[in-house]
Amino acid sequence: MTRRAVARRPDSLPVLAGVTVLLCGTAAIVLRSRLALVRVTGSSMAPTFADGDRLLVRRTVRPRRGDVAVFRNPVAGPDTEPDPPWLVKRVAAVPGDRVPEETLAAVGAARGAVVPPGRLIVRGDAERSLDSRQFGYVSATMVLGTVLRPL
Repeated sequence: MTRRAVARRPDSLPVLAGVTVLLCGTAAIVLRSRLALVRVTGSSMAPTFADGDRLLVRRTVRPRRGDVAVFRNPVAGPDTEPDPPWLVKRVAAVPGDRVPEETLAAVGAARGAVVPPGRLIVRGDAERSLDSRQFGYVSATMVLGTVLRPL
């Protein structure tokens, strides 16, 4: 009776574990570059979002009219960090749209004017809201992204 030699493969478990960790790390980096989590502060987006809601945000600088955008708070002094640092508001007008009546004074525009390139007009869903009616245009460069859904 002859014995056959059996070739043994090296244990592939450590290799698979290493590849899995590498893939998970890469996926996490890609997701962080495309997604963010933001917490709602205040009631200006009621009833859509409540104070304390956590929102999943897709990073983009090109929100569309009707999107809920997250952007840097434009109301701050030159040497102070705004509180809260991020605002959550609905996009009311994008470049090329007519400036809404209620924001004409805040943006310094005449009736019939259009939103200039690189600017947005935002509004809270609630009537009492700090939005473009008070601080005017929002620069598209200040936009973190648009809300995908609450968590």
